[in-house]
Order: sequence, then C-alpha cells, then structure tokens
Amino acid sequence: MPEMDREWTSVVATLTCCTGATVLLLKWLGHQKVQKKIQRARARRDAGLSQAQQTVQEFKEKNPGLDLSPIVDLPLAELTKQIKAGSLQPDAVLHAYMDKVLEVNRKLNCSTDVLMESVKQLSEIESHRDGLLCGVPISIKENIGYKGHDSTCGMLCRLDDPAVMDSVVVTVLKRQGAIPFIKTNVPQGLLNYECSNPIYGMTVNPCNLQKTCGGSSGGEGALIGGGGSILGVGTDIGGSIRIPASFCGICGFKPTSNRISLRGANSCVKGIKSVMSSIGPMARDVESLALCMRALLCEDMFTLDPTVPPLPFNQQVYESSDRLRIGYYENDGYLQPSPSMARALQETKKLLEQAGHTLVPFKPPEIYTAMHEYVVKGAVADGATTLLSQLKGGPVDPCVQSQIMPYIFPRFVNKIFSIILKPIYPRMAAVLDAIHGVNSVAELWKQHYTIENYIHHVISQWKELELDVLLCPMLGPAYNFNYCGKLTSALSYTMLYNVLNFPVGVVPVTTVTAEDEAKLSHYRGNFGDIWDKLFVKAVRGGVGLPVAVQCVSLPWQDELCLRFMREVEKVCAYNKSSNKTC
Repeated sequence: MPEMDREWTSVVATLTCCTGATVLLLKWLGHQKVQKKIQRARARRDAGLSQAQQTVQEFKEKNPGLDLSPIVDLPLAELTKQIKAGSLQPDAVLHAYMDKVLEVNRKLNCSTDVLMESVKQLSEIESHRDGLLCGVPISIKENIGYKGHDSTCGMLCRLDDPAVMDSVVVTVLKRQGAIPFIKTNVPQGLLNYECSNPIYGMTVNPCNLQKTCGGSSGGEGALIGGGGSILGVGTDIGGSIRIPASFCGICGFKPTSNRISLRGANSCVKGIKSVMSSIGPMARDVESLALCMRALLCEDMFTLDPTVPPLPFNQQVYESSDRLRIGYYENDGYLQPSPSMARALQETKKLLEQAGHTLVPFKPPEIYTAMHEYVVKGAVADGATTLLSQLKGGPVDPCVQSQIMPYIFPRFVNKIFSIILKPIYPRMAAVLDAIHGVNSVAELWKQHYTIENYIHHVISQWKELELDVLLCPMLGPAYNFNYCGKLTSALSYTMLYNVLNFPVGVVPVTTVTAEDEAKLSHYRGNFGDIWDKLFVKAVRGGVGLPVAVQCVSLPWQDELCLRFMREVEKVCAYNKSSNKTC
C-alpha cells in the first residue's frame, strides 16, 4: 500500500505539473495571439501613413511651384469660399492637410487610420459642387463608421471587424462635398477622458506634450488643436467632445441627443438611456461648428434616419443679435473649480455684461443626487458588466485600470468600503454605492422616471428666471498623465448636461496664468477629500494652457446655444485685441 500511495503521489504530482505547464503555455499563446493582433493593427496604420506620405510627395512633384502650407492656416469660411470660387482646388486642399497630418501625428500620435479612399473621392467632387462643405477635408473619431475600416473604440475584441457601410453622418458629409480623410484616436472603451488604448497608444496635448489631450474624442481635439484638421466630428456621452476641446484650446459642440443621427457610430455600451450620447462637430471657431451643423441638418439626414426630427438649421436664430438673459454659476457644489476655471467664468461674465447682456445667478439643483443616482448609476446601470466583458482577453490600458478597479470588486466588498468611508469621505462612499447600478428592471424604469422629473424640475427653475441660455465653468486646464481614470468625480460640469440632454458647447476664453498656478496651493475643494487633493495634482504645471467656458441652452435650441457661443467668442476676441485678459 505505501508503494501504491507513492505511485499515486508521483502521478498526481506529474499531472499537476503538466496541468500547470499547460495553463502557462495557453496563457503565453493567448498573449502572443493578442500581441500579433495589435501588431497587425499598428502595421495597417503605419502602412496608411506611409501611403499618405507617398501620395503627398507625388502631388508635390507634379505641382512643383505650389506652396501648400498657407492652405492649412485659412479659416473654414475662407477655405470654402476659395474652393467655390475656384481659386483653390480640392486636391491641393486635401494634400495640404494630409501633409500637415503627417507632421502633427509624429508629435502627438493622434491618427488610427488614414482613409486613402479620400483621394479617390476627389474624382467625384464635381457632383457635389453645391454642397456646403465641398472639398473640405474632415477628420472623424475612430468609433464613427466608415466602410471598410475598423471602429474598435480602442478595444481589442473589436479589431478586424470593418464597417460594412458608412455611418449616416459620414454619408451626409460626403453628400455635402466633405472629404473624410483620417480617423483619430480614442481611450479604451470610450468611457474615460484620457486618450490612450493598448492598440494605438497614447495621444498627447498639442499645447504641451507632457499633458493629456482629453477624451474620449481626444484624437480629434489634438489633431485640430495641432492644425492637422480644420473640422472634425466626435461623440459625447459625458464631456467627450467638450473636454478635449477645452484641453486643446478649440471649440466643440454637443447637440441635443439625436439632433444628429447616431446610426453607424460604435459604442462599447449600447442602450444607455439615463446618460444621453450625441454626435457633434469640433473646430477652431464657432462659425465652423455652425457651418457643420447647417450642412448635417439637411434632407439627406432626415431621409437616411427618419428617427431624427426633421428640423433644418435655424439660421435666423443663430444670426440674432438680441440681448440675452444669461444664467450663470461659478461652483456647482460638487467640484470646486480650479483657479483658472473660476477666473475664466468671472471674466467672461463681466465681458458679457459690458456687451449689454443680463447675467442672473442660477445653480442646477440637487447636484449631489444627480451625480450619484443619475450620472454614475445611469452610466453603469448593469454594474459595468458589459464594459468588463469586452475587456476580457486583452490588456487593460494603465489609464483605465484605476477607473475599472472598483467595478471588479464584489458588491459586498464595495458596500463594506462604503460604510467605512461614509463618515470621512461621504462623496466617495456614495459613488461606491452607485457603481453597482440597479437591481432590477423595475428599478431601472424608476430611475428613468426620476430623471424625467429632474429634467423638468431644472427646466421649471430655468423658466422661472426667464433665462435664454446658461454660462458655466468648463473642466480645465489639461491634466498631467494618468489622473483621468482616478477623477471621474471631476465630470460634474460636463456629465450633468448629458443627463439633462441640453445642448452645450465649449469656447476657449483665456490661458492659465502664474497667479492661477500659485492659487492652487490654497485650493481645498468642496469636500476636502482624496479626489479634491488629486485634482490639484492633476492640473498643476498648467501655465499657458487654454481654459474654456461652457454655453448651454434648453433641448432642441441648438442654434441658440451656438449663437451664445459666438457671442462669448466675440466679446473675448475683442477683449484680447484690446490687450486685456480673457
């Protein structure tokens, strides 16, 4: 018997070793498979960039006396005017921007895919001469569908699955004569505002290479801010257009959800109704945003997607010069604004008053409840299981790791942490409670109903004050790396308007001063918790970086929002020309 026991022990030990070795081998093979998949994707991107380089070089050789560099400095309004007049040819414009993209991408790593079909599209441009964007090269966010190209959302599981047709927004842009020519980088899963993923790497800020460009439309913000695109299209479910616009010093607009069709725009978590997503334009100035909206809000859009309300762009509202009654707030009570955020708001308010507008204090109600019960619980109503399921089988980007860590813990663990933290850090405790989402369909329906009531409550307060629009702070300046995933708490100024489904845009108005930087030493925050301390570390070293404000209007009053943005841009531009600060 002892001899038999020894034999069995030997067999078990051998089997255990073999099993362990097999597991390690399978893991190693899985890792190799993942790495090869990533390498193929990067090779495709690099091949596209090389092809673009060759195409630009060939164009320059065929046109030796043509200087392409002044083209990329033209404002969009002037560019379209010259193309229509025939003084600029669309092929010269496209190759000028391709050349600029190559330069900008080398510094910022903002491209995921060069759309070489854009060169072939030049041959069809004559049939779109009447289009509002005829001959204009346009960049698009990586998750927006373009036939034959991936829309991965920075997720490994979505590689090698090219779109079978163009998204509605790309189709309409093409019919208006626009030429989509490049796709731009995003964070892994889109639900983060630092632009990095394991496939294409990290995109950095054109204003300071040691800062993040923001996200999730971060590649767009960086490319446009770096001069490599004149007009881009992003998506926004929590500030994803507005944050990169703010961090990179450009303008961005989140329309009312479904004002622009979302058909063909990819997402890792489809079906969220508590926090609404939108497609919107990003550009160097407000007039370019308005032109893009005017081009998109056409019969083609309404025919291709009949669920989009057939509301053409109201030019009369946009061009109005009536004095406005403007609500404003400096601190939402959740995140104390950075010194530069606060100053940007105060100076813009003063300039608007000097221009003859009326400014009225207004503060969104119940912001603490809104952030936890509507924003956080609404965004991860399924306890983040959908997002986590798509992260399996591949590496998780370092920028996302700290954000998803609490999602992985069992509910009872987070509940214990929440109880322990509540007396000391009530805000953190409330978030830990909220991230496990809802418990049932009935609870989800109740949440939707509660949010509807909240929206009407905000609107009723708005109407009581007879407001036209609202001015509020915008998150900024651009963060240092690896803080976004730790600071979802800082999104109160942006995500609120995805819950409310109010159109909202961002206009850069000033830059961080040395005095702003010095004031960070006295920053305490509204709660004095870990997140407030992290926020200070995130924004340190920002002297010279752009700072923006947000302009808001009621749902479906997108043109009024853009008109207000134009007014902010105008008063601040006049102030800058007078050698003052704003």
